Amino acid sequence: MTVVVPVRAALGFALTAFTVSALASSLSIEARAEDASPWQRGTHSAVRLIAGSRSGSVLLGGIAIQLDPGWKTYWRTSGDSGVPPRFDFSKSDNVEAVTVLWPAPMKFDDGAGGTSLGYHHQVVLPLRIVPKNTDRPVMLRADISYAACEKLCIPVEASTELSFASVASTEDNVLFAALDTVPKPASVGDPNPLTIRNVKRDGKSTVLVDVLSPDARTVNLFVEGPTPDWALPVPKLLEHSPPGVKRFAFELDGVPPGTNPEGAALKMTLVAATAPTNSISIWSDPKGHSGTRVFAWASDVQLHIGESRDSGLVLRTPRNDGTELATQPNLNE
Repeated sequence: MTVVVPVRAALGFALTAFTVSALASSLSIEARAEDASPWQRGTHSAVRLIAGSRSGSVLLGGIAIQLDPGWKTYWRTSGDSGVPPRFDFSKSDNVEAVTVLWPAPMKFDDGAGGTSLGYHHQVVLPLRIVPKNTDRPVMLRADISYAACEKLCIPVEASTELSFASVASTEDNVLFAALDTVPKPASVGDPNPLTIRNVKRDGKSTVLVDVLSPDARTVNLFVEGPTPDWALPVPKLLEHSPPGVKRFAFELDGVPPGTNPEGAALKMTLVAATAPTNSISIWSDPKGHSGTRVFAWASDVQLHIGESRDSGLVLRTPRNDGTELATQPNLNE
């Protein structure tokens, strides 16, 4: 099954302010049976599918996860420890593609001296669903694997299904709120309140990222490799940054054995840790291709880390439709 990252605007939603309390209160409302699957409950967590109103050729859904107080689950990249969630939609009927959209994560101590990335309390992961035939019913079936963690992690496996049939869903507000926590497209140097101004190499293995922030609020930067087997470290904020910027640094460690990082696409996500939540992500590879996204102040940037003559990063303009394909770029271009 093809997985694609959608254009935010294609779904036709306006950006609105979001707070965790608003999402929590929305989740507490009992949904109509046809708008949500039953909760699949584990020892310290529960998961279900939710459906948005059906209109147009692309459907909006979501995976809702609830966690007991003090428990957490992980983002698409878990940080120094943890297990990212995994989803299999291949048993669905009349589904061509499913995109999982990831709200900006929180950073927390993993209890072993490292940093993990993920969610407390509850999270809704929006889904963009493309039917094979828009005139036929859609049945989404999901095999879901995730970890619920406190001091120890408990693996959770769940299987659930949901028909997408409602013309007006009771879950729309929950899904719209979740969408507003997902990083959206932008570019390096965009005039956003929170933005990545510059990315460059410092020597052979160090990457420096300069961030502009409107005030002294806490800002975190996360970085991902082109495939899940990359385990890059969480970037650290340097104590002595250049005037007017917050400078982060990370090493090109955690590269899969036998892999040459030159030409590999990296994705960085920048998150301001105070409400309203803000974040930005950036792709980078040793050859220099780029793109981005923004969430209220949250955005993803894509580029390729490449050695240029001045050992900096060469950036290319993102695709003007804002999409990312699930297939990895040709690193030999």
